[in-house]
Amino acid sequence: MDSIRDHCGVFGIFNSPEAARLTYFGLHALQHRGQESCGIVTSSFDHSRQRRIMSAVRDFGLVLDVFDNPALFKDPLSGSSAVGHTRYSTSGSAVKRANIQPLHVQYRGGNLAIAHNGNLSNVTELRASFSERGTLFQSTSDTELILHLIAQSRRTRQIDQILDALTQVEGGYALALLTDDSLIAVRDPNGFRPLALGQLRNSSEDGTMTYCVASETCAFDMIGAEYIRDIDPGEVITIDREACKTGRFHSERLNSRHGVSQCIFEYIYFSRPDSRIYGEMVDKVRRKFGKQLAHDAPVPRVQAEEKAPLVISVPDSSNTATLGYVSECQKLGYRCKYDIGLIRNHYVGRTFIAPGQDSREMRVRCKFNTVDGLLKDRIVVVVDDSIVRGTTARLLVKMIKEAGAKEVHFRVASPTVMNPCFYGMDFPSKQELLSSKFDNVTAIGEWLGVDSLAYLTVAGLKKAVRAAHDSPHGYCDACFTGVYPVPVDMCASKEAYD
Repeated sequence: MDSIRDHCGVFGIFNSPEAARLTYFGLHALQHRGQESCGIVTSSFDHSRQRRIMSAVRDFGLVLDVFDNPALFKDPLSGSSAVGHTRYSTSGSAVKRANIQPLHVQYRGGNLAIAHNGNLSNVTELRASFSERGTLFQSTSDTELILHLIAQSRRTRQIDQILDALTQVEGGYALALLTDDSLIAVRDPNGFRPLALGQLRNSSEDGTMTYCVASETCAFDMIGAEYIRDIDPGEVITIDREACKTGRFHSERLNSRHGVSQCIFEYIYFSRPDSRIYGEMVDKVRRKFGKQLAHDAPVPRVQAEEKAPLVISVPDSSNTATLGYVSECQKLGYRCKYDIGLIRNHYVGRTFIAPGQDSREMRVRCKFNTVDGLLKDRIVVVVDDSIVRGTTARLLVKMIKEAGAKEVHFRVASPTVMNPCFYGMDFPSKQELLSSKFDNVTAIGEWLGVDSLAYLTVAGLKKAVRAAHDSPHGYCDACFTGVYPVPVDMCASKEAYD
């Protein structure tokens, strides 16, 4: 796939003497959700000052590079609780150090750190309100607005200040907030962004339970934690010492005015296939997408004397959808063979995980190469999870033809992206979308240079999701249908949604 950027990955842990180190591994598992910058904030007791303090290490780069010194996990990142963040700017400036999360402040309610995945859709209104009151901003991040709302709340208890702030924001957010004595996990009332709760046994010093939260359950697997459940849409869970002793959490609810609309693109592309989100394994859902695509747009039929069409995936995000597609095509009686025709260089970040578009084409060539002997004189069917700007797809088609393919057909395991996203995926400009430049799929296919192009239909997408997981909650498909579950400011600048 090409040219979609997701938001970030969040991780939080409470009640472990190895909080920072475990957070490091959790962030490593969530690296795919953001590769521009990362950070960890810990909470500890400073005996010299006789009060609790928060310490932070944040910088540009991958988790492996930012935390390359093991000594960091003892000083300054000491303490038994932590939050961490991997960042990809969903908008705004990616080079502003002040935007690197987790953000943390000390205010009248105590110390507070926040890691945020998503976008606030009423950011323009909020920022204007603060500006009129003379509020000074340290960053261009919409996350900072949440901190200002908390700090300016007139409520007495810190949890009430947080709840008061969250009633004033709209859009997509999954939050891990660290206070002096608790870890608070929040998922927006619409459930746009995933967030899961896990537990880790035998990690604390006194035998009580250690709890953690993460954007995806693959982070739990990394540290040996057990998945408990998803944080429900609109749920605010407080994990404190009492919860670690009893296993009972204090839970609050945020009211939803618009219903639940979980982001379908988490299943399509962004989450890892070995993660469980929205209550189901991503791998299972993607295979269903591929199987439904086989019904909507199977491989071309060929004569008996011809070699069967060769089906290849665009690694790695479309691998499982491709497996589902091939197996279902064969079940339907279509001759085809799956093989590995594209090799991915894993030492290059996702092509869209680089701000700006100037170097994107070169990055595609750095990222992929063809298996020339395999593709020569073959009818090749390429399966990808999505097409947004089309840069990667067009160049891959060119490379496959250079490798000697007889025909190139393209199948997409999601519908045509027609509209911008304001809840966390970075295609906020309609002009950037490939679909906006052409009147129909045939014209898009001609621009890509393929012999045929077909997408999974919106109806097929919904059918596949229901077949994989009969969730009581709905999904946001605004990028395909233009139906936005929460009002958005279409005129807001990219910077406003950072």
